Amino acid sequence: MPEIRAIPLEGVGEVRPGVDISELVLQATRKKRQKLQPGDILIITHKVVSKAEGQIIPLSSVKPSPATQRWAKKFKLDARVVQLGLNESRRIVRRRNGITIAETRHGFVCANAGVDASNVDGGQSAVLLPRDPDGSARQIHRRIKSRVGFSVPVILTDSFGRPWREGLTEVAIGVAGMKPLRDYRGQRDAHGYRLRVTVDAIADELACMAGLACGKLSRAPACIIRGYPYQRGRGSGRDLIRPAKRDLFR
Repeated sequence: MPEIRAIPLEGVGEVRPGVDISELVLQATRKKRQKLQPGDILIITHKVVSKAEGQIIPLSSVKPSPATQRWAKKFKLDARVVQLGLNESRRIVRRRNGITIAETRHGFVCANAGVDASNVDGGQSAVLLPRDPDGSARQIHRRIKSRVGFSVPVILTDSFGRPWREGLTEVAIGVAGMKPLRDYRGQRDAHGYRLRVTVDAIADELACMAGLACGKLSRAPACIIRGYPYQRGRGSGRDLIRPAKRDLFR
């Protein structure tokens, strides 16, 4: 395995609806005195993509239901953010101690359906997940390719909690230009044992690497991963969602 580098891209600036994320990322690479190279992978936090796509909701426009207001008051939450999470949910998985775990319309299971008011505008608005994270990733992938002349896979990320584990970690919610999973089943380890169940979530692992490099408060919403020998091919964030028939917790 060669050396793998994570190069955070600062200088993207505040993102407004309608801007071209691919152009902002390329501008950030120039400011960093970097140039995308064949084999690079581009990791982008979904929040800047959501902002560019207009997935920003002024909280003043949200009218919480009486039940939501009671729930929010009990746990000292912003009822408007809670209501947005319910609006964006396809299914409520668990609701306890002020925490709502929901399945989004995309099929992701996460807190408050991915609705987030942090790193937006100081609490006046909240950002939703992109309507189609894979479609957003494909669009950025195509535009980057048209500008640099070669394919650069794109992974869109968000921060999710995990059952039985404390803390948040990055996950891939949109993928374009690479396979998000690496299947080792059928291969033999160093002792000759044939692997039976090992399928690595490569896109999630790369998302975590970028998350460590960029941090939460450094205003670096994108990262170049350099040196990882990814598998080319069609892939999507949906490939990482376990089908219900194979999910032991549904």
